[in-house]
Amino acid sequence: MGKARLEAFSDGVLAIIITIMVLELKVPHGESIAALAPLVPVFLSYVLSFVYVGIYWNNHHHMLHASKKVSGRVLWANLHLLFWLSLLPFATGWMGENHFAALPSALYGVILLCAAIAYWLLQQAIIAAEGAGSMLAVAVGRDWKGKLSPVMYLAAIASTAWLPWVAQAIYVLAALLWVIPDRRIEHVLSKSET
Repeated sequence: MGKARLEAFSDGVLAIIITIMVLELKVPHGESIAALAPLVPVFLSYVLSFVYVGIYWNNHHHMLHASKKVSGRVLWANLHLLFWLSLLPFATGWMGENHFAALPSALYGVILLCAAIAYWLLQQAIIAAEGAGSMLAVAVGRDWKGKLSPVMYLAAIASTAWLPWVAQAIYVLAALLWVIPDRRIEHVLSKSET
């Protein structure tokens, strides 16, 4: 099977996720700067989630660019990833509205953890469909970021019981880890074109 429909559907779902998150930002009643103050936690949680959705979109794009075909297993793995990402607007809103309280922050971490696992499963499904010598398999290599992120999410989830702000710091650090461009797939693709 070709991958065009998978890419188009995924892009559409991710665009809807961002749209839902931004629609959760409510306009304050009042025209002063003080009227904006209660919205700061909601806005900060939106920014963090926007960055995460952007990271997933970017990496998903690169991963599919390095693949040539999809299988039924790949389609289901992709839906699994989109399911977890579709829960981000709910967790984002709950966490922001409750000023990064313990339980909403823990749920946010659980969703990030499940999305990371789902991304890994999608990656493995693509590699299985194309073989161990595929461009994606070569590009991914040992994938230290993919292994470190779930550990960070687990640490963040655990920290919410005592210090919820530590969880937020870990979520930001994990996002920063992925915002730094990862050139592995681009490097393998450029080698294959020459």
